[in-house]
Amino acid sequence: MQVLCTPSEKSPDIYCPVCFKGFRLFWERTSSVDRLAKLPDVYDELREHHADQALVAHPESPFTVPDWSGAPQFSGAALLGGAWS
Repeated sequence: MQVLCTPSEKSPDIYCPVCFKGFRLFWERTSSVDRLAKLPDVYDELREHHADQALVAHPESPFTVPDWSGAPQFSGAALLGGAWS
């Protein structure tokens, strides 16, 4: 299952466990069981952004978990999760 993460200061769904930056989440599936199972992967990805000690850890633009080579706005999570509706 794919999750689209978009940086958000106004109404985040989760916060990075390292720097507490907020993100909205858009899900490819609506099942709460599926979402709950995928949430650890999202947190792992947010932690991984800090692994290289970059000044700016997280992308300023939306990104998907797992990583997808296409444009985020055309990901399954964006389209099925209503990210731009």
